[in-house]
Amino acid sequence: MTRLITFEGIEGSGKTTQIGMAGAYLKAAGAPYIITGEPGGTPLGERIREILLNRGAYPISPESELFLFIAARSQHVRDVILPALKQGKWVLCDRFFDATLAYQGFGRGLNINFIKGHHDFSSGPLKPVRTILLDLPVETGLGRAMDRIAQIKGKGVALEDRFEREEREFHQKIREGYLTLAEAEPERYRIIDASREAAVVHRDICAQLEKLMAR
Repeated sequence: MTRLITFEGIEGSGKTTQIGMAGAYLKAAGAPYIITGEPGGTPLGERIREILLNRGAYPISPESELFLFIAARSQHVRDVILPALKQGKWVLCDRFFDATLAYQGFGRGLNINFIKGHHDFSSGPLKPVRTILLDLPVETGLGRAMDRIAQIKGKGVALEDRFEREEREFHQKIREGYLTLAEAEPERYRIIDASREAAVVHRDICAQLEKLMAR
């Protein structure tokens, strides 16, 4: 059994908070783990992240966006995820392949099969044992995301808000895309209501982690 667990969801779904709390749960249970995320996780991935998430003076086409995400993931899988799995560690990953399907496939309208083929080429057959989908209404998620951005402004930190600034329709397509993916793979996906308090959401995630560790 692979020990890769991915966390997915629209902007403002609380992935960063929940993945940190999940790591603390594994630590308390004595389970070796790492927390990582995409795009990023490697020096190359972090440079690509700067291009993808920060608004710049130049546009990025959907096709270019796709290939940048794939390039970052290929390096991430090779340098971070596979070595950790080989060491017997749990890997908690903030976004993975499903995010590309949801954002660039359903959101941008690129061909799903084309995306899947390039993922297989760049990252091999690696697949999460569990994907936690933190689901909530688009309005709620975007409201949270904008509140977070407002708190960061003025602190001299680059705002990673290129996707948050997209139209509401784009985010709705992403949410619907995630739910479509979850319906197609119910054995892997677990949909969790992320509109609730963080502690309540965390309890549901811990229940999933407990079941996986008991295997």
